[in-house]
Amino acid sequence: MSDLRSELDRERAAERAQAIRALLARPLLTRDTGAADFTLVVRHRADLAAWFDTHTGWRLIVEPRAGYARLMKTSPRPPVDRPARRPRGARSPFDRRRYTLLCLVAAELLAGPVTTIGIMAERLAQASAVEPGIAGFDSSRHDDRRAYVDALLVLEELGVLTAVDGSTDAYLQHADAKVLYRVDSGRLVRLLAARQAPSRLPDGDVAALVHEPRYGGADDPAADVSDEQRNRWLRHSIARRLLDDPVVYFSDLSEAQRAYAASITGRRMLRTAVAEAGMLLEERAEGLLAVDPDALATDEKFPAGGSVAGQAALLLLDAVLAARPDPVPEEHLVRQLADRFAAVPQWARTYRSDGGPQRLAGEALALLGRFGLVDRAAGAVRVLPAAARYAVGAPTVVSPTPARSRR
Repeated sequence: MSDLRSELDRERAAERAQAIRALLARPLLTRDTGAADFTLVVRHRADLAAWFDTHTGWRLIVEPRAGYARLMKTSPRPPVDRPARRPRGARSPFDRRRYTLLCLVAAELLAGPVTTIGIMAERLAQASAVEPGIAGFDSSRHDDRRAYVDALLVLEELGVLTAVDGSTDAYLQHADAKVLYRVDSGRLVRLLAARQAPSRLPDGDVAALVHEPRYGGADDPAADVSDEQRNRWLRHSIARRLLDDPVVYFSDLSEAQRAYAASITGRRMLRTAVAEAGMLLEERAEGLLAVDPDALATDEKFPAGGSVAGQAALLLLDAVLAARPDPVPEEHLVRQLADRFAAVPQWARTYRSDGGPQRLAGEALALLGRFGLVDRAAGAVRVLPAAARYAVGAPTVVSPTPARSRR
């Protein structure tokens, strides 16, 4: 009986670990986009809510009937390198115009449970006309229609909108296209992970959106807070970065955070959090790295097969590693890609226009930067410690074990 109980405990722990990583990768997890993972989240929702509250301070909301789970991943330093992406084509990052229209559309969708693409376009035109600092929306302009469609498609991906009649893409060609939507207002209001509504911000203080009163300002070493609040902030702030970022360098942490991570209690808490999430903790002199052996907890992989930017990133990383510890001018890396273009005419065809090597180098270096492998400053690229994982060394010859001599 004890063996059976142990096996059941291991199975439940494995399911919880998979659910944790699924939520880390997709903070808005829906039944439609991940049925198996959503089932695990519903099954273990009480344990998962307690786990995230203990280790990260993030709130987990699970709505089984509505078919979604929302992990409120708040942070005093929201990432700027993980933008919303256009659902069409090469999934380019959202620009300012698309973010603006997305926010306006979200606000207007609260008006009712059903709407049409034409009604929403009219409301966008009215709202943008009275909002200071926002360019007016004009559905007769193709660029505006494209940005509008991208905003709608993102909301469809998130399950906020459902096209029950017609196709959103049809609006790209015809401003009079007919599309009927059903609006999930409950899911819509869960999109914003801030602790308070923007309408309640004092004097438009956007920084207040990410303020978390539970810590009492413990991130300030001079703040007069209790030991419990400070320890809670230290535990949560480091665990958040460890679980959510590719790598955590000690040099990027405050003195208090470094001391906590080096303490017996702090290191035990971090090891427990990583292990219970089904990941492995790499501890180095320069920092910490949580490795997901199944690659479930990430929304981007490196290296990634089939990506030209990923292939270029590996080429440039070799050059930067070879020059360490000296930085490499970005111009040198651009020339290296240009030489690659000449040597392999069939490679990177979409970057063969004027400025192609510069554009590809920019995308490749941005990718390396997102994974904490390089640092860019003043037109030069410097390698970071985690990049050593991808260094190519000399081959190692393993000699066969000699046979024992007979006596």
